[in-house]
Amino acid sequence: MARVSPLIILPPAIFAALAGLFAAGMLRDNPDELPSALIGREAPLTETGTLPGRTPFDPAVLADGKVKLVNFWASWCAPCRVEHPNFEALAQEGLPIYGINYKDDPDNAGAFLDELGDPYTAIGTDDGRVARDWGVYGVPETFVVDGEGRIIERMAGPVTQRAITARLRPALDEAAAR
Repeated sequence: MARVSPLIILPPAIFAALAGLFAAGMLRDNPDELPSALIGREAPLTETGTLPGRTPFDPAVLADGKVKLVNFWASWCAPCRVEHPNFEALAQEGLPIYGINYKDDPDNAGAFLDELGDPYTAIGTDDGRVARDWGVYGVPETFVVDGEGRIIERMAGPVTQRAITARLRPALDEAAAR
């Protein structure tokens, strides 16, 4: 019986492994979005800075018994402008939204909110440490947090009407049912 060289088997094995990895990535709900390791875990209680003239964010509020959103945003972020009217509408419905202003100039952040409105119940500022603890890759990113302070959903990118219908409302319903 002839002996088969491992070098002949190696290329097809590598190809099969890569094909399986690529297929798994393409079949995810949103192949462009990286998964969050924090889903189902308690939200990080990292202290934030304050934005002058705005109600400061206290991380203890994350476990206040109410379902809420935590939105990482910046005035220099174009997609943050796109999603902002949706947050205004959600806030008018009574949904508490906590903003974390990411690596931004305080004057620019204040001007952004003065121009577009302030949907946030409270706002914290972040030099990057808070975002790191939350696993944020870039802004905007929004988290659904249940009343016990556990992260239910992470949405990378702007919260559009389609995202509200497809992902945000079901996650809010799931958080409220807990």
